[in-house]
Amino acid sequence: MTSTRTPVALVFALWGAGLGAAAQYGKISVIFDQFPQIYPDAGAAVGWAVSLVGLLGIIFGVVAGILVARIRYRRALLMSLWLGAAVSAVQATMPSFHWFLALRALEGLSHLGLVVAIPTLIAQITAPKDRGWALTLWGTFFGVAFAVLTWAGLPLVAAWGVPALFVAHSLYLATFAVVLMVWLRSLPGKGPDSPLSLGHVLRSHLTIYGSARIAAPGLGWLFYTFCFVSILTVLPPYIPAEVRALVMGAMPLTSIAVSMTLGVWLLGRRSAVWVVCWGFGLSVLSIGWLWVQPGLPLGCLALAAAMGLIQGATFAAVPQLNDTAATQAQANGAMAQMGNLGNTLGTPVMAAALAGLGYSALPLLAGTAFAAGLVLHLILAAQRASVRA
Repeated sequence: MTSTRTPVALVFALWGAGLGAAAQYGKISVIFDQFPQIYPDAGAAVGWAVSLVGLLGIIFGVVAGILVARIRYRRALLMSLWLGAAVSAVQATMPSFHWFLALRALEGLSHLGLVVAIPTLIAQITAPKDRGWALTLWGTFFGVAFAVLTWAGLPLVAAWGVPALFVAHSLYLATFAVVLMVWLRSLPGKGPDSPLSLGHVLRSHLTIYGSARIAAPGLGWLFYTFCFVSILTVLPPYIPAEVRALVMGAMPLTSIAVSMTLGVWLLGRRSAVWVVCWGFGLSVLSIGWLWVQPGLPLGCLALAAAMGLIQGATFAAVPQLNDTAATQAQANGAMAQMGNLGNTLGTPVMAAALAGLGYSALPLLAGTAFAAGLVLHLILAAQRASVRA
């Protein structure tokens, strides 16, 4: 269904729906400091309120690619939007902590469907010449959502309380479900009868993670996502209070600006993996700066800029490294799986390390993750070069 002409408005509408998927993480992250008062008996388990939404994605990331193809991307997208809207509405009742965590796990089904279906739809409806900027735009969805939640969501919570944020999120998802239900009406509703046996799923995992081309974007994405949500969650207390909200809102926007300007410019001249490697390397240097000068606003923005190179170029790497639609779908499934693993582990691990070691745990863990992402990409690039030789 590849198009020769890109429906730009529809691309932005799909990206807008993706903001709702990112908000499934961000809506908890931005009010994370209020959760000990909301659930005083939760203790250290409160970190799972942010990341449990990714649990099902860890287990079923590759399976989701098969299922979404089977029921078709339009249907999967709409089902995921309606499920997310319903879960957010129930969360607004502020149930007990155990029930809240159960709802977060259920919300993971919605999140997984969205992050698999939307980029696949964007790739299908865009012309090949526009696919780079369109997928780079998609790569900004987490950053934009965090900025909006910081600048609009926090004032909403201050005025009307935490439940108002969940209600607003529910209405947002429901609105996009209605709009896209009409806009995407011409897309087929049911896909091919793809096999879904345990053996097929296991073979799919072996195929994906045994390939230096299919696995590379997802494996690098693991280390990026481990850092992104966790840093935005635990960093605020270390930033001077008088500029904290400004810096936290500016960080994701800086990532977006760099991704959509310098990142797109570099992608027109160098490979996506080259851009990702530079992003990881500069992130190591930036987190080292924040180790020496904790909470320095300029250091925070430098880190955000470096991470911006990673986010957009990683999505662009999928079609660059994989020529066929089948292998691109496999790579997107791996990205969903590894991204959810990184998001799920990042905040609890970082919060626990900070509780035991203090601030130094943040640059130590994040720096190690960034360096690991760089080294892994270099190793996989060497493997691909040896196959070509």
